[in-house]
Amino acid sequence: MSRDSSVYTEIIVNATPSETRVAIMEDHRLVEFFAERAESARQVGDIYKGRVNAVLPGMQAAFVDIGLEKTAFLHVSDMVAADTDSLDDGPSRRKGERRSRKVPKGVSIENLLKKGQEIMVQVTKEPIGTKGPRVTTQISLPGRYLVLMPNVVHLGISRKIEENAERTRLRALIEEVVPKKFGVIVRTVAMKKKKGQFVSDVKFLEKIWTKIQGAYVRQPCPSLLHKEVGLTTGLIRDLFNEDVDRLIIDSKGEYRQIIAYLNSTSPELKDRIVLYDEEAPIFDAYEIESEIEKTLSPKVWLKRGGYLIIDHAEALVAIDVNTGRYTGDKDQEETIFYTNTEAAKEIARQLRLRDMGGIIVIDFIDMEKESNREKVLETLRDALRRDRAKTRTFRVSELGLVEMTRQRVRPSLIHYFSNMCPHCRGTGKRLSLESLALKVERLLRRVATYCNEKSVSVHLHPELAHFLEESRGGRFDGIRKRYHLEVEVQQDGSAGREDVRIFSRSGQELTDKVLF
Repeated sequence: MSRDSSVYTEIIVNATPSETRVAIMEDHRLVEFFAERAESARQVGDIYKGRVNAVLPGMQAAFVDIGLEKTAFLHVSDMVAADTDSLDDGPSRRKGERRSRKVPKGVSIENLLKKGQEIMVQVTKEPIGTKGPRVTTQISLPGRYLVLMPNVVHLGISRKIEENAERTRLRALIEEVVPKKFGVIVRTVAMKKKKGQFVSDVKFLEKIWTKIQGAYVRQPCPSLLHKEVGLTTGLIRDLFNEDVDRLIIDSKGEYRQIIAYLNSTSPELKDRIVLYDEEAPIFDAYEIESEIEKTLSPKVWLKRGGYLIIDHAEALVAIDVNTGRYTGDKDQEETIFYTNTEAAKEIARQLRLRDMGGIIVIDFIDMEKESNREKVLETLRDALRRDRAKTRTFRVSELGLVEMTRQRVRPSLIHYFSNMCPHCRGTGKRLSLESLALKVERLLRRVATYCNEKSVSVHLHPELAHFLEESRGGRFDGIRKRYHLEVEVQQDGSAGREDVRIFSRSGQELTDKVLF
């Protein structure tokens, strides 16, 4: 594949002891962002010695204890050898792409694994939400030019290498250098490379595999056998090639490591590495910081005045397209078409930038003309071609909906940057003061009915306590008269806005007794 010289690509790296952040820019616009913190390094590619906790024939899967907080998930499809024709470029597969292959007839999880069995597994997907990491027994060790797979006999070549002559040349070279009982995936960056470079890659990866095997024998179960390289090193290995015009980094130490690595692998790319040493923070200088902050907002404005609303549900991402301030110049259909076309391009960018995956439903504005629907869908698919993650899009429905899927490896940026709000519990809404006051009344009626008390104190957030006492001070009069229950309202600065705690005169908390 020839280099796409029409797109100017830069990689900006901000490296500090506590966090490494990587921004990928295309034509000076932020399109992808990665971050790794020292206390929560990524796990994809890590290799563990684990113990099978449970085998589930109904799911054709097993749960494996690898020493992490959440048990790992192993499906039977991740235990059988892959078909050569289904293999793609090494990094994509290693980063968790589910192989599109059928499990051979007669293969069943209960015939492969037993509870308590010790096995070697590799993480292919980070823990996401309530799910633990996904793992495979098909180990793969990525190098600069190829991916080495122990105990596999297949040879695959990246689909991005399209020239038949080059594929034939690479296949012949690899067959000469690959050791027995190893499989190989030739990576895109291997185009035009010589035999000696593959030999060096194979020797390096063989040494790693030998160390892993030794660790498996020596170390207890569960334990980590091999840690995948850090974000910066993995970036250079997986992404930095002839398609990247520049890589700018603000750390002298990381800069020296990159140069040393390229000296031994791709010296022709060294002049594209730039050490940033200006006073202003590197992400401020390239106007990246403000763009990252925008990824936390559900609303994304389009240039013409339309906007997107991005909503994360538990099982999918919903994206709504709106005309907003854009009213167009001619008829309504044309206005809607232009808005949808602009939205399709921005949606493709936002999917990459926010690293959203799984099922995605896009609600385009309804268009009457079938030809316009087709054009919008083609615009979306064309914009997605630069996405390294695997995507699949379906036709526009009569309601203007497009269903699509995007390969998901790790939590999206919204999960990386934020935690669920303990007050709204992720809904983005909170009860009004009037609704909370009525909740207090209902709880007091239950206390009067089910608890033998004559006097209680209600501990509330100061905002709610003030609302009850000042705005509607007599609202408990009915309860006092009917139930002969004295009610005292107390402000509690440590209480949440929606917390209601009711205590008896003796100090016993009654709330749990009346919460149904």
